[in-house]
Amino acid sequence: MAVQMAVFQIILLLFSIYAFVQAASFSLSSCQATCGDVNIKFPFGIGAADCYADNSFEVVCNNDSLGSSPKPFLRSLNLEVLNISLEGTVRVNYPTFFNCTNGSSSAANIVNLANSSFVFSQSKNRFIAMGCNNFASMVSVESNSSGSVIGGCMSICDASIVVNASSCNGINCCQTTIPSDLVAFNTTIEVMKSKDTVIDGCQSAYLVEEKWFMTDLQTTLPLHLYVPVVLEWWIPYESFIALPIANNRSSTYNCSQVRRNQRNATFTCSCNVGFGGNPYVPGGCHVIEKCEPSHACLDYNRSRLDQYCEITYNMEEKREDIYNGSYICYRPVFDITERRVEVFTIGISSSLGLLVLLVGGWWSYKVVKKRRKIKQKNKFFKRNGGLLLQQQLSSHEANVENIKLFSSKDLEKATDRFNVNRILGQGGQGTVYKGMLADGRIVAVKKSKVIDEGKQLKEFINEVVILSQINHRNVVKLIGCCLETEVPLLVYEYVCNGTLFQYVNGQIEEFPLTWDLRLRIATEVAGALFYLHSAASTPIYHRDIKSTNILLDDKYRAKVADFGTSRSIDVDQTHLTTLVHGTFGYLDPEYLQSSQFTEKSDVYSFGVVLAELLTGEKAISSTRTQEPRSLATYFIQSVEENNLFDIIDCQVLKEGKKEEILAVANLAKRCLNLNGKKRPTMKEVAIELEAAQMLRKGHNLQKNYEELEYVKAEVYELWDAVPTSIVSTSSIDSQPLLSS
Repeated sequence: MAVQMAVFQIILLLFSIYAFVQAASFSLSSCQATCGDVNIKFPFGIGAADCYADNSFEVVCNNDSLGSSPKPFLRSLNLEVLNISLEGTVRVNYPTFFNCTNGSSSAANIVNLANSSFVFSQSKNRFIAMGCNNFASMVSVESNSSGSVIGGCMSICDASIVVNASSCNGINCCQTTIPSDLVAFNTTIEVMKSKDTVIDGCQSAYLVEEKWFMTDLQTTLPLHLYVPVVLEWWIPYESFIALPIANNRSSTYNCSQVRRNQRNATFTCSCNVGFGGNPYVPGGCHVIEKCEPSHACLDYNRSRLDQYCEITYNMEEKREDIYNGSYICYRPVFDITERRVEVFTIGISSSLGLLVLLVGGWWSYKVVKKRRKIKQKNKFFKRNGGLLLQQQLSSHEANVENIKLFSSKDLEKATDRFNVNRILGQGGQGTVYKGMLADGRIVAVKKSKVIDEGKQLKEFINEVVILSQINHRNVVKLIGCCLETEVPLLVYEYVCNGTLFQYVNGQIEEFPLTWDLRLRIATEVAGALFYLHSAASTPIYHRDIKSTNILLDDKYRAKVADFGTSRSIDVDQTHLTTLVHGTFGYLDPEYLQSSQFTEKSDVYSFGVVLAELLTGEKAISSTRTQEPRSLATYFIQSVEENNLFDIIDCQVLKEGKKEEILAVANLAKRCLNLNGKKRPTMKEVAIELEAAQMLRKGHNLQKNYEELEYVKAEVYELWDAVPTSIVSTSSIDSQPLLSS
């Protein structure tokens, strides 16, 4: 017995020495812990190199000569630090950009995060533009990009409206989200002048923390030189392995590996449940509101006593106890033998009780788990609009029998538990995954972001109802949905050959876009829009026609996608009055000025797509420095100045005949007429494009006329039999069903 006790004491001594060496090898006691009113927490630090994880986290404390409070700055970025969170974020002061010249101007990126451990937080920041007719853009400056627009918004004029943070919705002020993993950008401001509007004052654009913008600004928006911006941070692999916590495992903290795009492996740490503190330093995580090992009871000579530690809040209940802060120590009234017997008895009793609970409670656990699962699914079903969807579908003549309700288990299996390798594309409203159903069908599963029970929920229901009533070969087909998960899921047919945008801009070089294929795609999209506008008893306006929303299947047939912003109207209505939604470069100028969307607004957007097919240019391009950035304006000017064939794509010039190109170009020009009443209808556009195809094939006029009349009669019979009805909503989802 004595030998065993000696061995135990030696092991305890060695463990104590090891813990002491570990703690001594990593000490932050000599590092400055605060600067002004900001706490500097490791891996950030001030002072010597061992006070911070690596150079990205070095902080300098600048003292103002005027005697004001010192301010901390990130040395590598020269940005003032406002707050550091160990959950992986840091708030900094970031400069804003002003334009008071009433003309176009741009600013180089204030800071480049590419070689640091930081990125701009997508979830916590917003891009804000303020001022009259202010078209503000974020332009990429990364090495693999040619200065393309990666975000932006436009604010129109209304002198009668006083703008504040809660009403920044597109009138005198607008806001938009930013791309994920953003590390650098340039800001451009372009004043969109008009004859009827007198522009007075300055325009501004800046990145800002969304929470600060919405909650801390309650009065009329002032002009700020600096605003808070949130950066996300991770520790690089090379710096992480040098930390003492990297080689130790503990029950108090957990570290995990993170990968962001093409960056190297990075790491982040957190305290486990029940613990709080700093997980990046040894012993940094401590038990919350419990007796910790450091609370061992000591007497006045700092010697360990054979006593217990206990949390207490009533100090008068134990008269002979020694008070030690928020806990007390008390001496047991029994000797060591009695204590061992009691501990043994308690251990045996606890084990038997635990065994009884496990055996006796297994059946109860299974029943409760099953009921909880059913209850949770019902909760998700209601929260995701299941009842509203049932109401909408039952009150419309939708193809309800063709929509399948999938279980969450089915879609998890189909997408390999939503594996990141299955991602086809990401947009403002969610992520699209490639999946394979149990019957072997390949599908696209759209997983929405967490939605609220207001606008976003109506938008989701709107897309389901619209697609349930559409049955057209050139419109992406909705197969089903799942509402029993935390976020709603939509299942579409899989469109395998990417977007029209990728082919027009040469991103897919192995398959050139021939003139015949361009004509066919334009005709198919026009026919689909004609169907939406005219074939149903309640016409449907798409409201976001663009080349990224036109997909190509295995036979390179066009498929119109993304109906999240679509709306239906009554037969006797002529327009919709809504907040302005859509994509810059494709928006109808009349819609921008009046907020009234008509069927001719879809015609204008289709005209931009026609111009893209003819020229191979982007709808908005920052590379056209001498000409207008808008392709619509650039195209019309070229036609009016007889320079059309100077801007036509070389593939089109090589394969198309002059009269064919002129016919399609004149049609595009009519679609882009600033006066909506002078634009053709989608029916007229579809017929003219069909005629252009016939002319391309060399048919005579009589045969062309007969085939057109036959096609029109067949289409009218099909459309007369289509039932429709939808619910209205407004939103933007910029990346629908993108395929890789």
